[in-house]
Amino acid sequence: MTRIPVSVLGATGVVGQRIVRRLARHPRFELVAVAASERSAGKRYADAVHWLEEDLPEGVGDLIVQPCTPDAAGAPIVLSALDATTAREVEPAFARAGSLVVTNASPFRMEEDVPLIIPEINADHLALLDLQRERRGWEGGIVANPNCATAVIALALAPLHRHRPIRRVAVTTLQAASGAGHPGVASLDLLGNVIPHIAGEEEKIRTEPRKLLGTLGLGRVIAAPFKVSPQVTRIPVAHGHMASITVEFGETLKTHEALECYRGWEGAVELVDGPARPQPRRDVDRGEGMTVTVGQLREDGVFGLRLVALGHNLERGAAGAAVANAELVAARVLGRRELVA
Repeated sequence: MTRIPVSVLGATGVVGQRIVRRLARHPRFELVAVAASERSAGKRYADAVHWLEEDLPEGVGDLIVQPCTPDAAGAPIVLSALDATTAREVEPAFARAGSLVVTNASPFRMEEDVPLIIPEINADHLALLDLQRERRGWEGGIVANPNCATAVIALALAPLHRHRPIRRVAVTTLQAASGAGHPGVASLDLLGNVIPHIAGEEEKIRTEPRKLLGTLGLGRVIAAPFKVSPQVTRIPVAHGHMASITVEFGETLKTHEALECYRGWEGAVELVDGPARPQPRRDVDRGEGMTVTVGQLREDGVFGLRLVALGHNLERGAAGAAVANAELVAARVLGRRELVA
């Protein structure tokens, strides 16, 4: 089978590096270009990147870093790990030039014609690409990943909401240091501390799960009707966003019913037993970082149901999510356009 050429924008950052690592061993994708800021363009990738993982994958280090322009880094599928400000300007240029951009950035997530996708939840929302192209006159398009904490919360809620509609959610997040990028939060601010604020995060958690768990109809997503009350915190853990979630349903959902919802769910959500699970140290790397682990499932006595969910913020919440969405795009869009053998 012909491998599909892909490129990565923002390839020198924390998320970009993890995307590159996944693509380097991917059976269907061929990494043909890495792109970054002007200060890195023209350098060997090995010289431009401060690699934070194990050794660079074979062959990747010799790639020459390209500028973030379609003529230099264009490909049928482009995975973007750009910051929000840069993404707003750069990603539409790639879409106009014919690339299908899978973005980890926030600017386009809540736009009506942009699919916000977690494949296990709402792969059908990819149909919005047709509307997007028609409205914007693009040959390509933009598909968005959700916010890293949203991904954990939405996957934990999806099996329940599909069984019995949710009325409202209260959630407190405990978000890992790596969610702030590298070097991120200063160590003297975070070590031995909890910071009860992450700029812009609460608004994303209020809105994005409702779009992800909404229904597609009349050329747009009809958002799920529940409301979300979030409180976000940054904690001194390297990787893993945890969410303590309380859920109220229109009709009571008992613990044994909720357990069956999760056991019957075909997706990357795994129940874990024990009075002190999940834990980042023990559970964050499940499924190569793509599994959301749910524990502490019990009746609340006030709202209805309580649970704790954990997911890897750099994998399920970012790089792995981007590659999963690229796989979905390759199967459902490129395949339809017969661009691959």
